[in-house]
Amino acid sequence: MSKRDLAIDLFKSFKTGYSKKFRTSTPVVQKERKDNGDPELISDLVSNLIQERDWKSGIAEGTLYTTWPSIVGSDIAAHTTPLSILDGVLTVQTSSTAWATQLTMVSNELLATIQKSASGALVESLVFIGPHAPNWKKGIRTIRGARGPRDTYG
Repeated sequence: MSKRDLAIDLFKSFKTGYSKKFRTSTPVVQKERKDNGDPELISDLVSNLIQERDWKSGIAEGTLYTTWPSIVGSDIAAHTTPLSILDGVLTVQTSSTAWATQLTMVSNELLATIQKSASGALVESLVFIGPHAPNWKKGIRTIRGARGPRDTYG
């Protein structure tokens, strides 16, 4: 029994477009390569990949998360965390309900700032939520309809 050389199999599969191990029912459409043998810039390859797969808005949303402090300012960023963007709605968790209330009042100005700074992200509205309250419905001995630990006192 001879050993298979995976490097040679991988090279042959790239060269011929045929893989022994993984056969799909639909043929894979591959873009034509340049046959001149010159290396391509990685930035051009990544740009083409982003364009072909329509990742532009996803990358803009990721940039929004990473540059959040520079977009909204250090004071607001210290008390907020962007959680998700779903159907154009950016959900932001705040450190207190007071921050959520204050940011709701200035949400139009904040939305304009976000749309100007993160132009590719599709943010149409903002939702501010406060911190998570403690949940008393944990454990194996919970009772339906009970009010948590308040039920146990007198």
